[in-house]
Amino acid sequence: MPSALINVPKKAKRGDVIEIKTLMSHIMETGYRHTASGDVVPRDIITSFTCRFNGIEVFRADLYPAIAANPFITFFATVTESGKFEFEWIGDKGFSETASASITVE
Repeated sequence: MPSALINVPKKAKRGDVIEIKTLMSHIMETGYRHTASGDVVPRDIITSFTCRFNGIEVFRADLYPAIAANPFITFFATVTESGKFEFEWIGDKGFSETASASITVE
């Protein structure tokens, strides 16, 4: 069952650049491998990752078959107000997961 690990600082000063880290548990099957009988193993990857802060998109990544299993994504954001980061992963076979984390800006 997929699960996300999120690392967002609990507090920051106004204007600070913070580092955000995410890790999604997912097998990420490329669709290029074959079974012992020669059948293609169907592709099953996360195709996009989006982060919104207080409803505004602040980061987006499109993912492709070359991404490893359990994709780890890290990025930076400048915070000017307290709020909530919302994370969304979308993928093949109807895969969709969300997570959130709040930050207090002083």
